[in-house]
Amino acid sequence: MSRKPTARKITNMSLKLQPVRGTHDILPEEARRRRALSDSLRSVFATYGYGEIATPVFEFTDVFHRTLGDTSDVVTKETYTFTDRGGESLTLRPEFTASVVRALISNSLTQELPFKVFYEGPAFRYERPQKGRLRQFHQIGAELLGAAEPVADVEMIAMAAQGLEALGLKDMVTLELNSLGDIESRKAYRGALVAYFSDYRAQLSEDSKLRLEKNPLRILDSKDEGDRKLVASAPRMNEHFTAPASEFFAEVTESLTALGVAYRVNPAIVRGLDYYSHTVFEFVTDKLGAQGTVLAGGRYDGLVATMGGPDIAGVGFAAGIERLLALMETVGSDKVVLARPIAVAAQSDAQEREALKLAQELRAQGVAVELLTKGNMGKKFKRAEKLGAYGVFILGKQEVAEGKVAFKVMDSGEQQSVARSAVLAVLPK
Repeated sequence: MSRKPTARKITNMSLKLQPVRGTHDILPEEARRRRALSDSLRSVFATYGYGEIATPVFEFTDVFHRTLGDTSDVVTKETYTFTDRGGESLTLRPEFTASVVRALISNSLTQELPFKVFYEGPAFRYERPQKGRLRQFHQIGAELLGAAEPVADVEMIAMAAQGLEALGLKDMVTLELNSLGDIESRKAYRGALVAYFSDYRAQLSEDSKLRLEKNPLRILDSKDEGDRKLVASAPRMNEHFTAPASEFFAEVTESLTALGVAYRVNPAIVRGLDYYSHTVFEFVTDKLGAQGTVLAGGRYDGLVATMGGPDIAGVGFAAGIERLLALMETVGSDKVVLARPIAVAAQSDAQEREALKLAQELRAQGVAVELLTKGNMGKKFKRAEKLGAYGVFILGKQEVAEGKVAFKVMDSGEQQSVARSAVLAVLPK
């Protein structure tokens, strides 16, 4: 009598292995596009004197929770936080800036300023996945620590603009700019916001009622429709600028104009955390639906001190690689032109080893080679055609005996015999 399959067996048979929701596999074609994007931006960063930094993908939870704020959506709803086997609370990085500052402090680099670095890699947030927003996403960005002058903000924005231009996106994005003023300005503005929103407390969302008590600037970021209506008539930051704050912003805008970097002032751009000050900016597009911000940055002069380091100024930006790629696709600037490979094929098993040796010799000279090993010669030629090969080196019994190789150019079909020692001469430069 046959036994019924167990529940475990049924479950295993029906199991469908899929990537976790909000993640995806980066296959070779997309990987090439990402590498081209990365290479373009890295080239721009190098012209500004930025070196690469790579921080761990997870940190002690305080690195992010203390810096992002207990009332932020990132901390309250979106971080991947877990306790490891040693009882430590760890968090997968939701952004890079805090990690870079932690690296500056823990590696005792606060005396080696300015500290100019760029980074690239994955970050993690538990959000509702949609086009341009994943739970494991990738960022590329830059940070400049130890420069308090307006020219640092201008340089950072100019570098970002040049990077977007290098990706073919100059005409697809708009630079939006705002200032949060200095500490005195923010204190005055905070008081004005508390007074204003307190009059409408009953109409605020539950999240914004909490923000009103802890950090009223966060109300300006609210996505709640009722909150947005109240925000439209709220006091403006520039109404509370001190003279130094006004002068700082004027220097930034005038310098951008002098460099030919177009911008528009958008008072709605804010950063709710106390360590942010002065310039904040975003490069936005109307080509990606709701996910319109492709690059964002700003000045965070109080962050290093907040994390236990000295009082060191900072400014930086980050861009979402997935959003940049999506935008590049709309204008066709994501296309990667690969060098056509050369194929090597043996006519029979007896010549396979000679074919392998020739392939390795060519690769040692920097030639991209595909060794064709499956099927008869007809199938091998079809494979070479599918690969887009420029030509095929063919090794038969007679060629090997005479120290020669047959070479067929795929586009024209022309075939010639060449000496084994002269194979490089028939290849395109």
